[in-house]
Amino acid sequence: MIDQRHNAPRRYFVDAQGHRVLIGLSLQETAEFEALDVTATETPQIVTETGMGKGAAAVDDVRWLELYSKHEGAWRVWIARSQAERIPDLGFVNHV
Repeated sequence: MIDQRHNAPRRYFVDAQGHRVLIGLSLQETAEFEALDVTATETPQIVTETGMGKGAAAVDDVRWLELYSKHEGAWRVWIARSQAERIPDLGFVNHV
């Protein structure tokens, strides 16, 4: 297994106020995503006790997936651009 703790780029940036924001999401969307992510790890009994039924949990799952998809898409674009910037310009190589 490859240890990527020191090699993998971060999936977030820190804004001017020091808040961690996931790439592709706003600060509010990041907070919503993280709250939904924590909720998803809770047991069904806890969800039921809070008055949320299965319908509410399904809506949360859909919203989590929407936010994750938005983040993942922006992340992939960011990685592609970062890699393109690191490729040296070799004038003698024909990339066409």
